[in-house]
Amino acid sequence: MRILCFGSLNIDHVYQVDHIARPGQTLPAHSYQVFAGGKGANQSAALALAGARVYHAGLVGPDGSWLVDKLHNLGVDMQYTGTSDTPTGHALIQVDRQGENSIVIYPGCNFELSRESMDATLKKFTKGDMLLLQNEINDISHLIKQAKNRGLKVCFNPAPFTPSVLDYPLEQVDLFFVNESEGQGLTGHKSPVEDTLLMALAEQLPHAEVVLTLGPRGARYHAPQLDLQIPARQVQPVDTTAAGDTFIGYFLAALASASTIPQALHQATRAAALCVTRPGAMDSIPRRDELT
Repeated sequence: MRILCFGSLNIDHVYQVDHIARPGQTLPAHSYQVFAGGKGANQSAALALAGARVYHAGLVGPDGSWLVDKLHNLGVDMQYTGTSDTPTGHALIQVDRQGENSIVIYPGCNFELSRESMDATLKKFTKGDMLLLQNEINDISHLIKQAKNRGLKVCFNPAPFTPSVLDYPLEQVDLFFVNESEGQGLTGHKSPVEDTLLMALAEQLPHAEVVLTLGPRGARYHAPQLDLQIPARQVQPVDTTAAGDTFIGYFLAALASASTIPQALHQATRAAALCVTRPGAMDSIPRRDELT
């Protein structure tokens, strides 16, 4: 099974701070580093490191060629990633002493993908392949519709969540990856009780598989004929930036290799737990042989 990830490529500027800056506050940083990032690129990297056959489609600017090289060296097929005169997308990330983060994203050329390039890329994939999407590029609705028309399994992580997500053809998505905040955005339910939230997601998306990630509490999987929960591995977090992306990549890689849903959940939670013990986004994603 081939997996096509249409997604963002970002340059992450990461600042280590005592706490996330409050409105009006000027806060000194203890360190500053530059990492490869972007939800799409991170998920492609995780897929490749987990052993999947993954292709990344997107755009970089004049400052982003090193991102293409980095993903290629990790095992991602980059033939469908183009270039633009617009700067590469970037993120400003604060990470506090507990490993929590606050992120501001500038989309750059991530929002300049043309329908012509989307369609030309999708024509290279067929029934039985997967399309993985996030919400950091333009024209998500078009990608969902065209992929579904071609018989691809459509997987969607609506992050970062914006109200526009509710206008996408969500009924054509086969598999959702959401955290609690994204689940609340999709359903309008603000209850902190995960059972209530999952019930609301199942009611709104009756034909889809839903994976609800719960951070240190693990993850829930729900489909019309199956409901599972798995606890997270308890670790001391350093940086949670790419934990969700790592989980998604490892989960889909497991499915692509014919693993069962419980096996995929276990693999994904192990990888995410190892990821948060390291700084950075893409650089924190573990290789498959590191999982124990």
